[in-house]
Amino acid sequence: MKLLEPRRPFLLVETAEDFKAALIEISKASSLGVDAERASGFKYSQRAYLVQFSNEQNIFLVDPTKFSREDVNDLALIVNEKTWILHSATQDLPCLAELGFEPKRLFDTELAARLTGSEKFGLSSIALEFLDLEMAKEHSAADWSQRPLSEEMLVYAALDVDVLHELHEKLSSKLKELSRQEWAEQEFEKLLSFKSKPQLPDAWRNLPGISKIRETRQLQIAKALYEFRDQHASKLDIAPGRLIPDRSIMAAVNQSPKTKKDLAGNREFQGRASRSMLNEWWEAIASSVNLTITEPALDPNHLPNHRSWERRFPDAHARLQLIKPAIAEKAAELGIATEILINPDRLRRVCFQPATSISQQLRDLGVREWQIELAVPVIEKGLTLSHE
Repeated sequence: MKLLEPRRPFLLVETAEDFKAALIEISKASSLGVDAERASGFKYSQRAYLVQFSNEQNIFLVDPTKFSREDVNDLALIVNEKTWILHSATQDLPCLAELGFEPKRLFDTELAARLTGSEKFGLSSIALEFLDLEMAKEHSAADWSQRPLSEEMLVYAALDVDVLHELHEKLSSKLKELSRQEWAEQEFEKLLSFKSKPQLPDAWRNLPGISKIRETRQLQIAKALYEFRDQHASKLDIAPGRLIPDRSIMAAVNQSPKTKKDLAGNREFQGRASRSMLNEWWEAIASSVNLTITEPALDPNHLPNHRSWERRFPDAHARLQLIKPAIAEKAAELGIATEILINPDRLRRVCFQPATSISQQLRDLGVREWQIELAVPVIEKGLTLSHE
């Protein structure tokens, strides 16, 4: 069945009167479906421009831009005491936390679906699998900062939380049937402390193709253009790529223009602001000649790329070759993806330098107890075989 309209009434909360009504209704619920819409790809900030809450009877689409911090705090005091039902919680928790919305208990339908063995775990996919409902996703990449929001966008936003309570019920039953409730509880507890990664100080070094660049002058241009673009985008609250994309920065890097005319003549230097801000781009390049380029700071937790292990670290490579397929086999036996049983990076770290206690090593790496219980016997067997 196609789900084109939410099955319960929804209210766009923009006025004090509607806000008060929403507070009253939300306060009655024991659990809430929760979602947030950002303007990724349009705005520099990752703030929420719309927050959706659903109880068993209603859906409330709260526009946080219409209310004071005090009003939002009043809502947070109520919302934070409820059990949240989200889909792909890591996508929304950071922007919700900016508003003061931080749950004490949550249920992530995406993660629950993965723990039950679902091969497709997007919201549309699990709604189809568990509820036999086909959902539309036309506005997932829309500009949610625009006002007014169209009726179609409001319907889309409401649909995202319309199915969460039913999915919670179905997935909880499935987890119980598989005796995996404890797995889920441990995963959800871990999510409560989730924080998005801060931007690295040398973020410009992630430009595509920059690792092949060795000339200091080219690296200066890359750093200058990237950092100026980031600062200007932040000031305007616009996504950096909407000024000029990464590929345009690299086009300038590869060209190493000697004059503004050279830069203007570079047909690969494109983007909405590539010509309207040509003076600023050139000034950034010209003034970068005295920039100091230092070697990237060494991460104390850095792990050499596993593709180089066979040549550089043959013992670690041998351990990985024994243990990785055994872990994959164990995951297949459980009917879950390998990365759900154990994060590939954590597995590589153990194979690279196994500690005396593998259980404690994994615990220190943030691996959950249910994963440790299942993965450690497999890992220890592989380590034993690698010594033979």
